[in-house]
Amino acid sequence: MTKGPRRHKETWWWNEEVAEAVREKKIKYGKWKRVDMKEARTEYKKSRQNAKRVISSAKEKKQKERANDLNDSECQNEIFRMAKQMVKERQDIAGLNCIKKSVRECDCR
Repeated sequence: MTKGPRRHKETWWWNEEVAEAVREKKIKYGKWKRVDMKEARTEYKKSRQNAKRVISSAKEKKQKERANDLNDSECQNEIFRMAKQMVKERQDIAGLNCIKKSVRECDCR
């Protein structure tokens, strides 16, 4: 059982242009699934390619901005925060599931 509200991770490259491209892609996907025609599918594929292109350009633009800010002392805390978030995203889930056999035994898998 989780406690507290759901926490959304910050996406460092998201902007209005990306939001519009993704929104358009979702609309075209829904239309394709409802109508199930080749024209709708080609429209969806074009909007999907456009969304990928917009996302990659937004990521590249933000990376260049971040690289220019590396020497700025005010941005050091933000850089450490981003590094911490990246470590958490790549961390393996480690833990053992124990099944209690009896009062004194535990079968760990």
